[in-house]
Amino acid sequence: MRRVILPALLVLLGLPALLAAPPARGDPGMWTFHDFPSELVRKQHGVDIDKAWLDRVRASVIRLANCTASFVSPDGLILTNHHCSESCLDEHSTAEQQLVKNGFLARTREQELRCGTQVADVLAGVENVTDKVDAALRGLDDQAANDARKKTLTQLEQACEDASRHAATGALKCESVTLYQGGQYWLYKYHRYDDVRRVFAPERAIAAFGGDPDNFQFPRWCLDMSVLRAYGPDGKPAHTPDFLTLKPEGPAAGEVVFVAGHPGRTDRLLTVAQLLELRDVYLPRWLQRASELRGRLIQFGKTGPEASRIVEDPLNSIENSIKVRRGQLDALLDDRLLAAKRAEEAALRARLARDPQLAAATGDPWAAIATAEGVHRELDLPHTWIELGAGFNSALFNYARTLVRGAAERAKPNTERLREYRDAALPRVARRLGAPVPVYPQLETLTLSFSLERMREWLGPDAPLVRQLLSRDSPDTLAARLVIGSKLADPALRKQLWEGGQSAIDASHDPMIELARAVDGEARAVRKRYEDQVEAPVDAAAEKIARVRFKVFGTSEPPDATFTLRLNVGTVQGWKEGSSLVEPFTHTARLFERATGEDPFRIPDSWLAVRSQLDPATRFDLSTNNDIIGGNSGSPLIDARGRVVGLMFDGNIHSISGDYWYDAEFNRAVAVDPAIIFEALRKVYQAKELLTEMGAR
Repeated sequence: MRRVILPALLVLLGLPALLAAPPARGDPGMWTFHDFPSELVRKQHGVDIDKAWLDRVRASVIRLANCTASFVSPDGLILTNHHCSESCLDEHSTAEQQLVKNGFLARTREQELRCGTQVADVLAGVENVTDKVDAALRGLDDQAANDARKKTLTQLEQACEDASRHAATGALKCESVTLYQGGQYWLYKYHRYDDVRRVFAPERAIAAFGGDPDNFQFPRWCLDMSVLRAYGPDGKPAHTPDFLTLKPEGPAAGEVVFVAGHPGRTDRLLTVAQLLELRDVYLPRWLQRASELRGRLIQFGKTGPEASRIVEDPLNSIENSIKVRRGQLDALLDDRLLAAKRAEEAALRARLARDPQLAAATGDPWAAIATAEGVHRELDLPHTWIELGAGFNSALFNYARTLVRGAAERAKPNTERLREYRDAALPRVARRLGAPVPVYPQLETLTLSFSLERMREWLGPDAPLVRQLLSRDSPDTLAARLVIGSKLADPALRKQLWEGGQSAIDASHDPMIELARAVDGEARAVRKRYEDQVEAPVDAAAEKIARVRFKVFGTSEPPDATFTLRLNVGTVQGWKEGSSLVEPFTHTARLFERATGEDPFRIPDSWLAVRSQLDPATRFDLSTNNDIIGGNSGSPLIDARGRVVGLMFDGNIHSISGDYWYDAEFNRAVAVDPAIIFEALRKVYQAKELLTEMGAR
């Protein structure tokens, strides 16, 4: 799923209008369920969204490890995108049995395949803990407040989970959520399904028809859907009385529709200084690094059929990410966006200056962020290459670092640990370590060698860590030796090392473990400098700006996305591209007209075999003006009666700039129409049992 965002209409508003009311946002906005503007929706659209509607949808929508999904039957059946769950297919694939390519259908529940890394979280409740966090930070300087904030959030999460074990709801997973840049802190409480299994997936050729050329485009013809099932701890399908039914005919043009999902992250509340840092430093460097790696992956994939299969998923991922980052950079190079942000900042600062008491307590947080961003530029290269791991692009190294750090962190009190190793996070860490995800030595050697080369280039051959690693080795020889010598591809060994703790790690001579140990000291030092000199002052300043915004706007505008449950309202509509009108629906007939017989415009044989049986007028994909971004993939598109009328999977090319602003004229979201879902399951895949469970008539 791709980046889409909120309107930046401030450039069109005069200063008095801005100070009198929050920015005119219109329909776009990713609203929390606990602050959804039902009355505004009723006035603008004539649709009543009451508490019962919100509660049912909340209990039906799922956060996957990387996307959104929804329950569509009382027996734990889950509908999401194909691209959200390809890793599960890959786990069970071999050169002889290529499930990503050929698809999968379990006709009985005994045939359903367990997904090793997937979990399904359903939001069970929320708690506002802002007062508790504010009390813990009161009177502290920036660095101390940054440390205290993390400790306090860890304590609140742990207390929440401990209390849930004795509650009628059963054990919950509790996560702290920061909203409005620190203006609010919440605990989100989830019921987690650890056992998620594969039920159905079409062939990738139809799920991603058009491939990278069509990515972020519309019209589209993608059956980007898959079906999973949640199981309970007793090994039986989960009982899910709250679920969404599908409306087979889909929505009408102009119909009011809602997207419920877990958008990953937006940057709508960043300051101008932060946007300039993204424009001038982060995005150009990221694009250069990723573009070079993409070239190597393409060449590797051309060396043979097995190499092509192995590289397909990482290549698809990096191509999508490059397109996103290019769109983000284009947005930040658009003078209109920065003009809007500068106008917004000037208006807010003018409002602050009119309140001497608030101004004295606030100071100049915008200047503090600008100063911190200057430090960020100095730390960016070592932080990126060493601590963030850009210099060690390897699944085996990631396992090794997790094991090395996990052993060290778990020996500390819970509140003293790195946040990713707090008690609340450990079950998920252990699950990833134990999952039987395939590791391909050829690909590992390629990516690790590349990242070592680029780290040497960017940090310089005389950087201490570069000298330590490459004084006697080339990137190629070091990568080959590390990958060939490591045994961490074995999940049983990783589990043994994880459970063995520090003594097991100290006794290990696995070369990846030794590498992770060797670089950990410098990586932690860089991380500490970044947290103290960049993160702490930025977070403290952002909280001050948030307090000013709250005084002016309150919660009358939505917070940035945080991969937590949100609800957005829009309508089914196309747009005008130049002099041409783009209609909001595509149909099956055009799919066959666009096919070339070669990837990525190849139609699977299963579809060609039944072409004469398919109704050419069946609607395939559709577009709406809903406000969505990455993480919304798999989100249900819901009508006013709470029925699924689409399955979100992408946005148009204009939507990429949405990370920073929303263009109501051009930004569109793209969904699979239920009509083609039912048509395909019935005529192409003969999935009678699945159709019955999904409520097909």
